[in-house]
Amino acid sequence: GDSVNQKEGPVTVSEGALLTLNCTYQTTYSDLYVFWYVQHLNKAPQLLLKGWMKDQSPVREGFQATLVSTDSSFHSQKWAVETSDSAVYYCALSDTVREGCRGS
Repeated sequence: GDSVNQKEGPVTVSEGALLTLNCTYQTTYSDLYVFWYVQHLNKAPQLLLKGWMKDQSPVREGFQATLVSTDSSFHSQKWAVETSDSAVYYCALSDTVREGCRGS
């Protein structure tokens, strides 16, 4: 079946550094909709960014997601991070067909 794998746990950053978050996936679908969530200490997870990776590399709050289909991965990067970016990050994906069906 479809799966997403993520190795990072809580992320502690150094101000001004480059932060890279990695996920790998296995899926039979080619049109992927990806999601990144952030959870700060003692707070609920919040949607950080989402986007259909076939058309764009979604960007929000300095984070940019990139799909690398050759190695079945999608990652997010932020340049010049701040200490407030220390958090737990989660990745998820969906195919656009199922996403559309849920919304109708």
